[in-house]
Amino acid sequence: MKILYILAAVFAALILIGWIGLNVQPKSFAMPALQKTDLKTVPLPDGLPAPVERFYRTVYGDQIPVIETAVFVGRGQIRPVGVWLPARFVFVHNAGKDYRHYIEATFFGLPFLKVNEGYLDGASFFESPMGNSQNDPNTNQGANLAVWAEAGWFPSIWLTDSRVRWEALDENTALLFIPFEDQVDTFTVRFNPQTGLIDTMEAMRYREAGEGKSKILWITRNEPGDTLPGMKINATGSATWQDQGSPWAFFTLEETAYNVDVSEYIRARGQ
Repeated sequence: MKILYILAAVFAALILIGWIGLNVQPKSFAMPALQKTDLKTVPLPDGLPAPVERFYRTVYGDQIPVIETAVFVGRGQIRPVGVWLPARFVFVHNAGKDYRHYIEATFFGLPFLKVNEGYLDGASFFESPMGNSQNDPNTNQGANLAVWAEAGWFPSIWLTDSRVRWEALDENTALLFIPFEDQVDTFTVRFNPQTGLIDTMEAMRYREAGEGKSKILWITRNEPGDTLPGMKINATGSATWQDQGSPWAFFTLEETAYNVDVSEYIRARGQ
């Protein structure tokens, strides 16, 4: 009986240690020092669907910034295997074309799971202890959606890129058509009736690499809370697969840099 008490105490201690370790937030990555270029603007175009025009006037006014690249540094939570893990990240974008993610899940603030993923020159890559893939057709489709969904943190690209097109569905919903290889993919964008800002973006996306897989509804949501400095854009976003019913990731931007030289940095690995 004494042994059982000892085992129970050890088990309880391990659970407590695990709980504490998963509640220690990691230190954020430092924003890399990259050469910056001047910001240009263009007038808000005429003829936009009503909810789309309202959105852009709310976020930018009459002048739309021309964003060519972006770097985001922040922290969040990911749930790759059913347990929430604290994480820190760097996201790098060549707007409308390429992106790279580096994510570290941590325990007691120390990294133990590292993920490099991205989409460069039309080919996706995923490198992690959970598996690896390169240029898989399904993953390419999903990665291209990520290129355009994360542009929600610099949504001017949805106007300044001539390959993109908007179409109204109703007073608070619009379709966003984005390029993918020689095809077109589609987001359903839902705007908040009160604020005019984007609540969710939805698209059919492949979750798994390999043949014989089906697309699943993928939902990104702008979560309430802090906004990006000087903008009315939410700093926190979540991602959900419809069949799972709740988010698998939350990402909060803490530092942003726009129109910086990412030509080498986007092809690197790690921070």
